[in-house]
Amino acid sequence: MSLDQDTVKRIVEGALFAAGQPMKLDKLAGLFLEEEAPPTEMLVEAINQLKEEYASRGVMLKEVASGFRFQVQESVGEWVSRLWEEKPARYSRALLETLALIAYRQPITRGEIEEIRGVSVSSHITKTLLEREWIRVVGHRDVPGRPAMYGTTRTFLDYFNLKNLDELPSLAEIRDLDTINAELELVQRGLDPNGQLDVDESDVEEGGDGDLTGQSDSEEGDDHSRSEAGSQPAESEVQTVAQSALDTPTETEHTGDPKPGELT
Repeated sequence: MSLDQDTVKRIVEGALFAAGQPMKLDKLAGLFLEEEAPPTEMLVEAINQLKEEYASRGVMLKEVASGFRFQVQESVGEWVSRLWEEKPARYSRALLETLALIAYRQPITRGEIEEIRGVSVSSHITKTLLEREWIRVVGHRDVPGRPAMYGTTRTFLDYFNLKNLDELPSLAEIRDLDTINAELELVQRGLDPNGQLDVDESDVEEGGDGDLTGQSDSEEGDDHSRSEAGSQPAESEVQTVAQSALDTPTETEHTGDPKPGELT
C-alpha cells in the first residue's frame, strides 16, 4: 500500500513535533512499514512543503547538524521566552572567546588557545564546554606531553542553529566589535522559546574589550556552569567575541584540520 504525498507530509509533521529532538531522513523513513515506505524524494518534498508552510508562522522547520526540527521563529522569541521564569544563562567573555577559537581553529590545544589569547585558560571553562558537549577531545598533538586537541561537536552545531561548520560566518563577515556590542543591547531574544545566550560583561577584564593580554581566567566564577537546558543563543553572541579572539596572529596554526562535516 502506497501513501499519497499529503499523508506522508502529515506523518512527517507529526513525528517532528512529537520527537522533541532533530530527526534525519533515515529516521523519518524508519517510521513506515516496508510495504508503505515512501521514496526518499517524497520525504524530501514533504520537508520542503513544511518549510514553506511554516515560514510565516510562529514556528519554523529548521535543519541542523542532527537533522530537522521545529523551533520558535526568532521574530516571536522575545515573547515566547517569557514562559520561562529563569534568566538566560550568562557566560563570561573568556568562555566565549575560548569557544570561538576552538570553533574556528580546530583542532586546537589548550596551550595554543592560551598563546593566542595571552591569558591562561581556566579549568572551569574547558570543564563547562565539555560538560555541555559543545567540545570534545579529537586527538593529541604529537609533541612532548601529547596535549589534548579540542574540536566542536554536533551538539554545538545544533545549539547554535548550524547545519555544519561551513555555516559559521567568515572572519570577513564579522563586523566591528563595538557595533555588534551596541546591537546586542537591542537584539531580540533567541532562536528558541527558552531565550538567548548572554555575555556576562562583569567577567570582561579591565583595559578594553579586546585587551586581554596579561590577564588571567583563573578566578572565573561559576556563572557559566549553571544548568540552562534548552536555552538557545543568537549566533551573534559568539561572533561578538570572535573578532578580538581570532584577529590575533599566531604561529600555532597547523594543517590537517578536520573538514566541516567530520563531527561526531
